[in-house]
Amino acid sequence: MEPTKSELEILQVLWEHGPQTVRFVNDKLNEEKRSVQYTSTLKLMQIMAEKGILVRDESSMKHVYQPAEAEHKTKDALLGRFVDSMYKGSASSLVMQLFGNRKTSAEELKEIREFLNNLDQ
Repeated sequence: MEPTKSELEILQVLWEHGPQTVRFVNDKLNEEKRSVQYTSTLKLMQIMAEKGILVRDESSMKHVYQPAEAEHKTKDALLGRFVDSMYKGSASSLVMQLFGNRKTSAEELKEIREFLNNLDQ
């Protein structure tokens, strides 16, 4: 299941802060992203639970939601689909495009070199 942009915003909050209530997620979205009505966040999180993107714990008075899948698993799947559809499956084309369009810091380049060196070993 591929999350929408709004669903990804909710997932980002839950990945960063762990299982939370709708109120907490809504407050974070309002702080970090854009103005969102509580009822909109509630409805979207209910839909996400129905789709299997979120899991809802109903054992207490406050329903607590958490992602159904680990962050890395969701991101791996989304990135794979993106690379397949936009770059015909070529990771090198993606990387070249990325480096051509963004200023990469010396620290980031060092991390990338270390990562590539570890892949070679």
